[in-house]
Amino acid sequence: MESYLLDWANLLLRWVHVITAIAWVGSSFYFVFLDSSLTPPVDEDLKRQGVSGELWAVHGGGFYHPVKFLGAPPQLPKHLHWFYWESYSTWLSGFSLFTVSYLWSAGTYLIDKSVMDWSPNAAVGVALAFLVVFWLAYDGICRIFGQRKNGDAIVGALVAVLVVVAAWLACHWFAGRAAFLLVGAMIATSMSANVFFWIIPGQKTVVADIKAGNPVDPIHGKRGKQRSVHNTYFTLPVLFAMLSGHYSFTYTHPQNWLVLVAMMFAGAAIRQFFVLRHGFKLGRNSYPWPYALAGVVAIAGVAVWLKPAPQPVETAINSGAVSQDTTRAGGQIGYKTLAAVLEQRCYQCHGAAVQMKNVRLDSVEGVKQHAQGIYQQAVVSKVMPLNNATGISEAERGLIRHWFESGAALN
Repeated sequence: MESYLLDWANLLLRWVHVITAIAWVGSSFYFVFLDSSLTPPVDEDLKRQGVSGELWAVHGGGFYHPVKFLGAPPQLPKHLHWFYWESYSTWLSGFSLFTVSYLWSAGTYLIDKSVMDWSPNAAVGVALAFLVVFWLAYDGICRIFGQRKNGDAIVGALVAVLVVVAAWLACHWFAGRAAFLLVGAMIATSMSANVFFWIIPGQKTVVADIKAGNPVDPIHGKRGKQRSVHNTYFTLPVLFAMLSGHYSFTYTHPQNWLVLVAMMFAGAAIRQFFVLRHGFKLGRNSYPWPYALAGVVAIAGVAVWLKPAPQPVETAINSGAVSQDTTRAGGQIGYKTLAAVLEQRCYQCHGAAVQMKNVRLDSVEGVKQHAQGIYQQAVVSKVMPLNNATGISEAERGLIRHWFESGAALN
């Protein structure tokens, strides 16, 4: 029953997390586009009001005319929308999902004993420390170097080094799938912390000064803008880290930390292309194709690097995992041979005692019902056995592949 309830919690939290993340990322991308696409106002009245940029757009059957005030507007509107609950809701739902999916069963999902053999409590403590320590280090870098000459370049380089170090540590301490997710959660935590500790407080200070009739200090806008820009470059790397859990060929690679770093670099480069592309349309930048090219080349390089070696059909037979005389006519593997592998590698979690995810594989009926899933999870994605806790070999995966692809015989 606990497993069933956790599955429901996982499903509902994941649903909420995706919805809120769409809202947050969507609004973030829109405002980055808006800032890059604003043009100086033409109307003299707008200039007198202090408008620094405007944009005309058409959408949904109507015309929109957003304007941006460089300083304070002539009068604060009665209804002022604040963009922060999108961020907070995304982090709260994401942390809850991380707790249910990984921290709750740390011994199963967070720990890979072939990588680091430690207690669940220690693993959970270190995982949580990743979220806090990265934020403190990143925030410290921004505080110290952010306002210096060439500060953006210095901050960018130091944060990149910080991410590389964190990725290396996570992949050498945690199960690969958990490590990728943890690095994504670590960066996402800093994104939300930027909103909570810098962007929103700065905006509230500006609004309070306007209401009180005090001069508006531009430093609040500069700091908020800086952190907002950081967030937009973090977005695609975080999304890759979150989605990679569905593709085990990324996080199971022996050099998985390099895979993660390369794909995060690709995401940041592609995001830079889109940020600069808006300004190019207005003649502010040269065409930013090198960034897009760098991202595409990085992705293509990783794809070639991770290309699996050919696995001939005879691998499982010739390796000794199964002998020729246990196969059926035409080299087809029968149920008896398959069951020997399932008993050793799968029954521990999908047998009479335990049926994780309501899947039971210790009978012909169970194997028949889940044949596609067995092939997908054990051969294609190699997600199961989880963290390879039962030590399944490549030869045994090849046997399952041969069994399924040759007809999935059940006699």
